Amino acid sequence: MSKLNFSGHETFQCRELWLKKGFDFVNTKKSFHDPYAVVELGVGKNMVNAIQYWMIAFALMDPEKKLSDLANYIFGPEGKDPFLEDSVTLWLLHYHLIKKEHSSIYSLFFNEFRKERPEFTRTHLVNYLKRKCEENRSVISENTIAKDAGVFLSTYLNPTRGQKDFKDLLAGLFIDLDLIERIHRIEAGGFEWYRIINREYEDIPAEISLYCILDNEDYGSSVSFHTLLTGWNSIGSVFALNANGLAKKIKEITQKYKTVIYTDYAGVKELQFKEKTDKWKVLDDCYGKSE
Repeated sequence: MSKLNFSGHETFQCRELWLKKGFDFVNTKKSFHDPYAVVELGVGKNMVNAIQYWMIAFALMDPEKKLSDLANYIFGPEGKDPFLEDSVTLWLLHYHLIKKEHSSIYSLFFNEFRKERPEFTRTHLVNYLKRKCEENRSVISENTIAKDAGVFLSTYLNPTRGQKDFKDLLAGLFIDLDLIERIHRIEAGGFEWYRIINREYEDIPAEISLYCILDNEDYGSSVSFHTLLTGWNSIGSVFALNANGLAKKIKEITQKYKTVIYTDYAGVKELQFKEKTDKWKVLDDCYGKSE
């Protein structure tokens, strides 16, 4: 990874409507730095900064404020799901948040940390991130890392009643993906334990899996089963799939797309492309199915 980043969101997790608001704001050539942005977006100054941060983190906008093809596909005039009502879009955004690596914790957690520690506390996560900073020679304070870990967990975890800011925490964008869960075990000192385990995740459509494979610039005309299961930004890593779950996704893909074949010869398992389908067409298939 390049330079690590654990700040910029002003400790605000991304709210459900922020990305649509951000898209509309940028699409009308307005600037997050203008004083009227707080009025236009209907949020405080720190939240304006957070919306700008999340637009970049989700690969919807570049640092020069140019909207991406993905942003237009989801939120544009003919956008597929501008109000994030379809779980397909949440899986898609989850993938791009990890792949973009603008917010380092998401990529590090799904590609590496969870494989070291499927059961963990916030302290375990913070200590791991501190270690990665040392390896990367990035000087970032422990307080900044700890706050980022809190934002990360609130993005995926259902809050418990009685938690401070319970209503705000209910707005975690990826709660419904059910990727991370609490373990009813408290460590000495009151630290909660969490768990993320490899599963089949049958609700992830085959089309989303294929889109993510086609979107990976590191893959050529063939890619091994092992790479798809454990590689960096692979669907196995990003979606926490187990081997059986990946095998099912591959079977669904090859049944629906005849230009994609799966071979298992002399123990070498590969997904191969006779020709590569356009990834946007694959997404069209997915959203067309859910309409």
